[in-house]
Amino acid sequence: MGNDGGSIPTRRELVKEAARDPSSTQVKEVQTEKLEHYWSHCALSQQPLSIPIVSDSTGNLYNKDAVLENLLGAAKQSQDGANVAGNDRTAGTIKNLKDVVEVRFDIEEEEEGDKSSKPSPSLRLVCPVSGKRLGPGVKAVYLVPCGHAFAESAIREMPGEQCLQCNEPYSADNVILILPTSTAEKDRLRDRLSRLQSTGLTHSLKKALGSGKKRKKDTSTKKGETTNFADVTAGPEMPPEEDAAIPSSKAIRNEGTASLTAKVLAEQHDRNKRRKVAQNENLKTLFSSSNDMAGKQKDFMTRGFTIPADAKR
Repeated sequence: MGNDGGSIPTRRELVKEAARDPSSTQVKEVQTEKLEHYWSHCALSQQPLSIPIVSDSTGNLYNKDAVLENLLGAAKQSQDGANVAGNDRTAGTIKNLKDVVEVRFDIEEEEEGDKSSKPSPSLRLVCPVSGKRLGPGVKAVYLVPCGHAFAESAIREMPGEQCLQCNEPYSADNVILILPTSTAEKDRLRDRLSRLQSTGLTHSLKKALGSGKKRKKDTSTKKGETTNFADVTAGPEMPPEEDAAIPSSKAIRNEGTASLTAKVLAEQHDRNKRRKVAQNENLKTLFSSSNDMAGKQKDFMTRGFTIPADAKR
């Protein structure tokens, strides 16, 4: 080496320094940048947030149309036999619309007095109680199931457990922090979802799909058992082949409508039964018709016999 006009690098210049841990200031800056992005963009489609905005059990914000497209795509993939779990971009937190709650933000009007559906520098999401702007600098929460959003400090100082916007009651466990950053708050939201799932509920406090009790197929009643109203109004028993062709009134919840429907179905069944009896040739022979009335006018000696005209007397 040398004699080429270049320089000879030393070891100090070649060996890189060990990576240093970021300082607390740098961590806060990165965290603030992420929060600013997720406060203005959908966590699913990465498009700017637009009303209606929904949130899942982890506090993330989504565009409702993006959630619908994701659910429709997952349903199509399941029909095609594709791996839906591997392509789920919501980490399994959104399986249907019951797993999200529509967040009702209070939008501050622009200077011109017009409201826009998309957040912009002139459009601010504010707390209706304190007037603070909701974003990375202010912790914000929303209530389940109504979905109204407030600053966390306003909820903490609010007396009682009723929403100030709609007066709907809520519990402290159903106060969801939007875009949580601390591990303790994330663990609290996960524990809440686990408790709801154990009771057959979803994030929106609605019943999960498939959690309802199946109806008993046996309609016979025993002593000490209550009789189901839908079974009583279902009409008389029918053969299996006939019962399948006639609609049932068990799905009708209104008592008056169910009883009226049962009567109509019973009359229809009797009418069909009489029609089948009239069409049966074997049963026709058991009954006399109008043509047989002429024979009844004869006496008992000649009834059933005919005398030829050329017979000798």
